[in-house]
Amino acid sequence: MTTPWLHIVGIGEDGIAGLTPATRAVVDAAEVIVGGTRHHDLIDGNAERLAWPSPFDSLIDELTKRNGKRVVVLATGDPLWYSVGAKIGRHIDPAQIVYHPQVGAFQLAAARMGWSMADLETLTVHGRPVEQMIAFIQPDIRLLVLTTGSETPGQIARFLTERGFGKSRMTVLAHMGGKDEARFDGIAESWNHAVPEFNTLAVECVAAPDAALLPRVPGLADELFQSDGTMTKQEVRAVTLAKLMPMRGALLWDIGTGCGSIAIEWMRGARYARAIGIEPRADRRAMAAANALALGVPKLDLIEGTVPDALDGLEAPDAIFIGGGLSEPVFDAAWAALKPLGRLVANAVTIESEMCLTALHQKHGGQLVKLSVERAEPLGPHSGWKPLRPVTQWSLIKR
Repeated sequence: MTTPWLHIVGIGEDGIAGLTPATRAVVDAAEVIVGGTRHHDLIDGNAERLAWPSPFDSLIDELTKRNGKRVVVLATGDPLWYSVGAKIGRHIDPAQIVYHPQVGAFQLAAARMGWSMADLETLTVHGRPVEQMIAFIQPDIRLLVLTTGSETPGQIARFLTERGFGKSRMTVLAHMGGKDEARFDGIAESWNHAVPEFNTLAVECVAAPDAALLPRVPGLADELFQSDGTMTKQEVRAVTLAKLMPMRGALLWDIGTGCGSIAIEWMRGARYARAIGIEPRADRRAMAAANALALGVPKLDLIEGTVPDALDGLEAPDAIFIGGGLSEPVFDAAWAALKPLGRLVANAVTIESEMCLTALHQKHGGQLVKLSVERAEPLGPHSGWKPLRPVTQWSLIKR
């Protein structure tokens, strides 16, 4: 049986006094203590002290080299909730680790606000692009956000105001549980507080009558995307995403990504969903990047290239969308890379692409459908139906 040598200890603003007697004994007995400056300032003792390494990814090596010693890593709050504990546990055998949880920022903030944890969204922008919180802005939603620093609440206030949520109530909670605990309340459109760098933000989203509605389900309005006209339209996009089935942490290849509408809605559709957009044209990659930033998925990965060559070396996907560059060699390369239970969807609007889809359907099976959409538009003093270009769609699951 493996004997744990690594202890990951959650610690709050009250320092060593807030630890249980058993956890305090672990810290007192440590030969090596790893943490940030603020963590080391909270404890005494003669153990070897290590600061967070730079680059941070070298942390695992630094810990592994000390296997055999009594090592303690200090983390703020709950070490397994948006914290270093989860990273370490992905690289070191959990049997070698003992976790010592502490009440974290989310629990403390919810208690200060009187909010039920089951009825709100928790997210972090700490060390991440702050724009990713945009995807969570919806009417009457409560958010708890781990911030990057003192400037983050002002950035989020601007995002809210620009999208018609300027009346949203914001509360910054700083140094919770310590002697310097502070609270700052305000409204997004008039937010002007100077707040401590270490803080947690609570937001009650309040929508104006003209607020932008950006649901997580697929089918955002076409006008929300910058486009040169070659994009998957709203109704077809909703059907396409339903066939692709966004799932937590899953990876999409968007081949011929264009303005990025499919990849962006995929990433919005499930927590931590990822996407790689392959697009040969620089102007379209620029549009896709701008759209991703504006719609709250700044981590969209865009690469230049043509398929199938551009697919070499990419991480195997959970789903693939072929919106451009369709051919049998492209399908063969994509299908070979797709994970078991992966979903592939290809859309065609030209006769030649439709013929290719028909041949692939005959050879591989799956579902072949034609999608026709008509939108009502002004016709003189009345209204009439204007058809969009029909789309032939082929979809199948790899089993």
